[in-house]
Formats: sequence, C-alpha cells, structure tokens
Amino acid sequence: MSQLSQAEAPTPTVSDTLRETIATEVCGALGDAVVESMVKPGDDIWMRLRTDAWRSSMITLRESLGFDYFCFLSAIDWLPSPFGRGEDDPTEPAPERDTTVRPGYCGGATRMQVFVRLVSSTKHVGVTLKVDVPDDAMTIDSISNVYAGANWHERETHEMFGISFAGHPDLRNMYLPTDFEGHPLRKDFPLLARMVKPWPGIVDVEPMPGGDAGDES
Repeated sequence: MSQLSQAEAPTPTVSDTLRETIATEVCGALGDAVVESMVKPGDDIWMRLRTDAWRSSMITLRESLGFDYFCFLSAIDWLPSPFGRGEDDPTEPAPERDTTVRPGYCGGATRMQVFVRLVSSTKHVGVTLKVDVPDDAMTIDSISNVYAGANWHERETHEMFGISFAGHPDLRNMYLPTDFEGHPLRKDFPLLARMVKPWPGIVDVEPMPGGDAGDES
C-alpha cells in the first residue's frame, strides 16, 4: 500500500533533524494556511493546506523557501469503489460495500484531494502538499503560473478526475474525446470491461497442464 493511502501515520522512532527543521520553517512561513503537518523521519514531509491558500502557499514555497523544483501534481479520490476491486464472483450477490471516506496522511475533509510534490534543489529535500477539493464546487486555484510544469498535470487531473483549476489557460482534454462523458479515475466510474469479465479472470480459469478444471491442488 502506498504511503499516501495509509490512514494512520506510524509512530516515529528516530530523529530527522533536517526534515523537522524544514517542516518548522514551512509552517512558520505559511502560518494558518497549514491545516496539518507530519514528518516521517528518514522518509518525507506531508502537509495539508487550506483550499483558499493553495496558490499563495505555492508562491511562498517557491520564492521564499527555496522549493524551486516541481515534480508532479495529481489527485486522489478517497471514495471506496462501489464496484469493489473487480474480483467479485459475478454469479453471487454483490457484497455490502463500506463507503466510508478515509483520507491518508494529514487527513482531509472532502472526497477529492489534489496533491503536489515539490523539492528544494539546494537542500535536496522534498515535501508533499495536499489540499481539499470542495465537494460542491470541485474547483481550486491553478498553480500553473507559479510552476509552469503544473500546466500539463492540471489538464490531466481535470480530465481524469473532473477537478477544475481556476485561472488555468487551457483545460482541454489531452486523451479523451471532447464529448466523452465521465472521469475515468474517479472511483465510481464504471469499467465496463471488468463488469463483462472481472479481473483477473474469475469467469474462465484455465486448468493447469495435466490437471482437471476443478483441481485446485
């Protein structure tokens, strides 16, 4: 399981003076724009920022704190898939699904979150920052005029998750037809191929050479 999808952070057992110092500096510079922060020693720094302070925080991180390298931007849909993992037996009734939204490190108050990875090229340390996307608006500010590399990533996130970026110069689709309906990386987007033949092939399991179809040994 990836670090971003773990609901609870492990208890630190060692000190990480560099990351702890950087986290303190960032929190001090951003003030109440930081909703929550976490340092995992020897691994990474996570911070959740206020939605209305997303773009202004990026400016501070770049111009005042030295986070000059943009790695990537994407989104997470924390809604558990209503279709399960695509491995349910299609001949049996669908199991009851747990639809509880459980955000990862530093929590979250909405179903969708955008996250960005920035690195200081002088300190050689990165920070992962995330922000809640309002459920009723699905829009946050674009940071493409702060980090030019975010332009393409925001376009992809808009296309795949349906999140808009206010101020982005061109949110056209890159992969899908302009009249395509839905957003393929949302958890509730139906994958028709999985419905016809659930992965990894429950419907037609092939027998092992020399064995019978019902032989599971």
